[in-house]
Parts: sequence; structure tokens; C-alpha cells
Amino acid sequence: MKVALLQTAGTGSVSGNLDLLEAKAAEASAQGARLLIAPEMFLTGYNIGDRTEALAEAVDGPSADRAAEIAARFGLALLYGFPEAAGGAVYNAALFVERDGTRSVYRKTHLFGAGERTHFARGPERPPLLDLDGLKVGLLICYDVEFPEAVRALAEAGADLVAVPTALMAPYDIVAETVVPTRAYESGIFVAYVNRVGSESDLTYVGRSALVGPDGIALCRADDRSEALMIAEIDRQAIARLREINPYLADLRRDLYS
Repeated sequence: MKVALLQTAGTGSVSGNLDLLEAKAAEASAQGARLLIAPEMFLTGYNIGDRTEALAEAVDGPSADRAAEIAARFGLALLYGFPEAAGGAVYNAALFVERDGTRSVYRKTHLFGAGERTHFARGPERPPLLDLDGLKVGLLICYDVEFPEAVRALAEAGADLVAVPTALMAPYDIVAETVVPTRAYESGIFVAYVNRVGSESDLTYVGRSALVGPDGIALCRADDRSEALMIAEIDRQAIARLREINPYLADLRRDLYS
């Protein structure tokens, strides 16, 4: 299965970002991609402060409706970050929209720093595991992937791919360069890490989006400043081959750990 990763600074507006999503969905579909992943808080921008609550939308809101139209038109699934309004709270969320209109939402469980804790409620539920044409896709957001337990739990639940919209900023380049490949390698799975570029107020994003294979090697990787649409193919057989060589999941002494 081909997966598309959109590294972008966004356009500065919700309508502009939806136009961008439509344009890149057309490009990705033309290259045979079945899934397009955009960054954390793609819809509105990440470092938007007090505008967060005003820009938050429900999963059945107008932006999600347009995303569903885009997914249907181009025959691929979409995953992008947005501020979700639900039950009187606002969540840092990722929306997964299938081509048939099915919508699944993941709410970030590990909030990063005072900025996120000021504007978002902590996601209350375990990350979902979704089926995309037989590919098992787990969802995390940015800081979540830095906790090995989060990725390992999805791997043990059967994930082939963990998709991670992110807004990684300087000086945390090590996460993209070292931590993400380690997460893929130690659990024998694919990890798609899709970052922002450019600056928002006092934050500068470090790019380096990548699709990393179960051997810890990037199938594709963007640089630290350029907008990019990358297409890479996921081979599920690579997971089985890698786990024969590095049988971490099989050899783990679960009886020793809670």
C-alpha cells in the first residue's frame, strides 16, 4: 500500500488548508496513494494560542464534511490534525476520514508543555487501531510517540503502521532523527511521522518527516525546511521478516513487567 506524507507550514487559514488538502489529495491519488497524512493541528495551525477554542470544530463539522468529500472524490483516506470541540472540552485531535465517509477521531493523550495543557483536555481513551484495506493502522499525535509504551501497545494489538501527525519544533530534532526510528525498530512496525515546517510566533518546526520501516530505516525523509509530498510503499511482509531477525515482541518477558 502506498502512503503519502504531507510536510507543510500550512496556509494560515482553515479554508486555505482545506484547499491545500484537496490539492495534495489529488496529487497523492494520482500516484496511487491510499492514505494521505498531514501534520498535527493542520487545519488551523498549531501555535494559535487563544484562538484555539474559537477555531475548534466537531467531527461532524463543516471542515470534516469537506474532508469527507475530498476523500470520496479521490478515493483515499485522510488523516490530519485539528482542534476538536466535544462535550464542552477542546482536544488536540486527529481525524481519520475514509473514502466512504467513515470518520474516526483520536484525542492526544500526552499533552506537551503548558501551552497544550492550557488549551486542551487530555484524551481519555486508548489510541485506536483502524483497518485500511487489511492494513492495521494505529494513531498517535506528536509527543505520544516519544513514550515507548504507546507504540508498543499498538504493536501488540496488531498494528502494521503507526501514523503520527506532529508539530515537532526546535530544539527537539533528536525525536525525528533518533526516537522515531527506534520506535519502529523496537516494535517491528512502520511509523509515519509527519511534521510541520516554518515558524509560528516563537516556534520553529524542524520538518524531517519520514516513513520509517520496521528495520528502523527511513523509506523516505524530508529535509528540515521544505514543503514536501512524499509517497512510499508499505510492505507488510517486511514486518514478518524483521521480526524473525529481531524477535523483540516474541522474546519480551511480560511476566516481569506490569
